[in-house]
Amino acid sequence: MELDVVFLGTSGSMPTARRALPATLVRRGGERLLVDCSEGTQRQLLRSDVGLVDLEEIFLTHYHADHYLGLPGMLKTFALRGRDVPLTIHGPRGLDDLMATLRRVFGRLTYPVRTVELEPGERLGRDGYAIETFRVEHGVSALGYALVEEARPGRFDVEVADRLGVPPGRERGVLQRGESLTLADGRIVEPADVLGEARAGRKLVLTGDTAPTASVVEAAAGADLLVHEATFLADERARARETSHSTAGEAALVAQEAGVKVLALTHVSTRYFAHQVVEEATQLFPATVVPRDFDLVAVPFPERGEPELVRSGARTGRTPADAAGTLAEPIL
Repeated sequence: MELDVVFLGTSGSMPTARRALPATLVRRGGERLLVDCSEGTQRQLLRSDVGLVDLEEIFLTHYHADHYLGLPGMLKTFALRGRDVPLTIHGPRGLDDLMATLRRVFGRLTYPVRTVELEPGERLGRDGYAIETFRVEHGVSALGYALVEEARPGRFDVEVADRLGVPPGRERGVLQRGESLTLADGRIVEPADVLGEARAGRKLVLTGDTAPTASVVEAAAGADLLVHEATFLADERARARETSHSTAGEAALVAQEAGVKVLALTHVSTRYFAHQVVEEATQLFPATVVPRDFDLVAVPFPERGEPELVRSGARTGRTPADAAGTLAEPIL
């Protein structure tokens, strides 16, 4: 099953001509989970290969304007299209109050919207994975989110199954699901007889805005991908402290301590060029990338390789003019 992270908006606090405000889409198989919904997010989706799909779940990290102002417009667009599929919006404490205020903007909708206020340490079970919440440090009610897949059955040993007389087809599927099988001659074959050791699932972690903190290190332990903000560089460390943000170097230290495979830095300030952010972080954590809008990070199963940054991976259908503009622009 494919798993990737699409970076729809990678700027911090203010948009630039090339970077939109924070919004990140997690795609797992046919599921689409939006984390934060800044101003212009629906247009970013329309400009991407994803399109403005009828999202079923949105996760807000906190309620600073640059992380939710795109929500009223998106909700209204869904209604104008005649949507009737329910939508669930998750967020930290204060979500109900926020939605009550925004309702004056988007008005009546054609579909039900459910809000779920979450606390750090909650676990939302899904089919084959869970969404886990964790505490971040941003001076306001805020959460980070981790997608943690369940372990998968070990590889099926066809030769052993043949020797045991397990017929091809349904019977082998029973064992692969972890269930015992009784053969026609009465012998019982256990899953452990034909399956190797369980294989690890994948883990990706998104912090939203945060100062460096031990709770993020704990939540990100062993993650395949950590998406962490890097609003400042070391020259503005004092400012980062005042605003409960992180420098690129501090985010790199978090990734190092957590033992993650790849670190993706977002919330890039207009103060810096992307290469400056990369240079500071990679001194401490070489496996660091700074995605641009419409880049994606593909997260394969561990036995199939490392997470990989795909430049413009969510805009493969872009026009030659788009491509020319990307090549000519400064990376801000």
